[in-house]
Amino acid sequence: MEMNTRIILALDVTEKEKAIEIADEVAGYVDAIKVGYPLVLATGMDIIKILAEYAPIVADFKVADIPNTSRLICEQVFKAGADAVIVQGFTGHDSLEAAAKVAEVNGKGIYVVTEMSHPGALDFMQHAGERIAKMAADVKASGVVAPATRPERVADIRKTIGDELSIISPGVGAQGGKACDVIKAGADWVIVGRGIYRSDEPRNAARTIVEEIRSIF
Repeated sequence: MEMNTRIILALDVTEKEKAIEIADEVAGYVDAIKVGYPLVLATGMDIIKILAEYAPIVADFKVADIPNTSRLICEQVFKAGADAVIVQGFTGHDSLEAAAKVAEVNGKGIYVVTEMSHPGALDFMQHAGERIAKMAADVKASGVVAPATRPERVADIRKTIGDELSIISPGVGAQGGKACDVIKAGADWVIVGRGIYRSDEPRNAARTIVEEIRSIF
């Protein structure tokens, strides 16, 4: 992904026409669109190819399975037109390597979840965050996913992976994360969902965040 706006839109709507309408509105104000299970289950995998006309697509399927199944899932995701897929790291090095190999063969990317943005991530995930980040670096993933709701954790993950991998950071807006705080902590992109797609004016909502981020550089 090219780093122009530093925003990835999490498009967690379930209506096809609404998704297309929002994608059209925010085109140029987001660097990518993150598509997850809610939209794909409601509309089908074809929505990936449709939305890819507006921005690169990150498929947020949080792939978490044995190596062979992870490989099959990633193959289908890239076949559908996604530019990258989000995978879980807690499944271990062999599953992660399988996903990374599929991405490399297809010239695509994978982003590895180190820690999620909701409070429950503190129960188990945080304890393994740095180890997962190191695995992501070892398999040469495109980057990792670290929480905008906890900028200090983004800073910790950045120290672990250095500058080789990107960090995409969910939780800005409705979950309480602040775009500028997490960018300063070391994130390359913030992931924003409800703050944009639930707005009466998604384009203006995205533009406001872009301007906020640019003000710190």
